[in-house]
Amino acid sequence: MDIQTIDQLRELYGYPSGRAKIKCLLALEKHSKNFIGHSPFLVISTTNKDYKLDASPRGGNPGFVKVIDDTTIIIPDAKGNNRVDSLSNISETGQIGLLFMIPGVDETLRINGKASIATDTQYLKLFDSEKNPPKACIVVVIEELFLHCAKAFMRSKLWDASAQIDRKELPTLGKMLNDQLNIDEPTESQEEMVKRYQKDL
Repeated sequence: MDIQTIDQLRELYGYPSGRAKIKCLLALEKHSKNFIGHSPFLVISTTNKDYKLDASPRGGNPGFVKVIDDTTIIIPDAKGNNRVDSLSNISETGQIGLLFMIPGVDETLRINGKASIATDTQYLKLFDSEKNPPKACIVVVIEELFLHCAKAFMRSKLWDASAQIDRKELPTLGKMLNDQLNIDEPTESQEEMVKRYQKDL
């Protein structure tokens, strides 16, 4: 049977209780600010007006996302592939979801809110020290946030060195793209790709 209603979901799963029920906050406080300050990586989730979804990784030095006040954070839009999927979605709906991660920490921080794209000098100057300063920033006005438990990361052993595979077990990105797109051209090595990427970090 396909689950099609919230009532069916609740019949199957029940309801949250205890801290899981009440942990959602409306603004940053000392622990969520501290988490953001230590995080070098997050995933941005967006949707366009037709509900086409997208999830995109963002990374930088720990604390690369700037806390402006208790309900506002700024994410630099670092140099990428110019698909601007996330930015296009934000321009259409102004909605965003964030998942902050810290290497070695199994808990995550989830934030949902309103988003806009800004090129204001007051925001861009926050990232003047970057090797490749952003052309624009994502301004997030927080509507809700909460710390997410460690179970998924514990199950996956994401930070456990014993769970890591040798990169050579997978083809290079260039090889995979050539195969997917049926392109017959020389494939750059993993080392060549990393060297090329280093210029844009």
